[in-house]
Amino acid sequence: MKVYIEPIGKLINEFSKLPGVGAKTAQRFAYKVVNMTEEEAKEFSDAILNVKKNVHYCKICGNFSERDICDICAERSAETICVVKEPKDVIAIEKLNEFNGVYHVLHGTISPLDGIGPNDIDIKGLLKRINEGNVKEIIMATNPDVEGEATAMYIGNLIKPLGIKVTRLAHGIPIGTDLEYADEVTLARAFVDRKTL
Repeated sequence: MKVYIEPIGKLINEFSKLPGVGAKTAQRFAYKVVNMTEEEAKEFSDAILNVKKNVHYCKICGNFSERDICDICAERSAETICVVKEPKDVIAIEKLNEFNGVYHVLHGTISPLDGIGPNDIDIKGLLKRINEGNVKEIIMATNPDVEGEATAMYIGNLIKPLGIKVTRLAHGIPIGTDLEYADEVTLARAFVDRKTL
C-alpha cells in the first residue's frame, strides 16, 4: 500500500535530498507546499528557477554573483584577501562589518581521506591574484577543523616565500565548528584576534 499519493511522495523525496532535511522535515515542507495558494507556490518555484538561472560564480573570487564580477570585487581594494571554503562563509564574515577587503572562495578544503588534494580546490586562482595584484595580506578563514587547518597551512607555506603577510583567524571558534554556525560575537573576536601563520 502506498503511504503517499504520487505527487506528494515525489515532493517529499525532492525535499529530502536537501542537506539536513530528514524524512519528517521533508514531509512538513511538502504539506506546506500543498497548503500554499497557487500564487504562493508559483512564487516559490519562480524563486528556485531564478536562482538557477541568474546566480553564478564571480570570475575573480568565486563568490556568488549575478554578474561576471561580484559587488565586493568591483568596489573594494584587493590589498587584503580573506580566503574561505565556501560562498556561505563570505556571508558569515560580511555580517560582522569588520572586514573591508576582498575574498577568495576555494570551493572546498584539502582532504586526502576524501580524495581532495590541492589541485581540486581553487589555490591556483588565489596565486594568480597574488601575482597580478598589490596584495599585502592573506587572511586564512577556513573552518577550524582538520581539513581547514591543513588547507590553511598548505596555502600559508606557498605564500610566505612571496613576502606577503599570512594570518589565520584566532581560535575563538571551537574546533570542528562551521563558520556559518558560529555566533557573531565569537566570529568577530576571532577575526579581530587573527594571528600570523
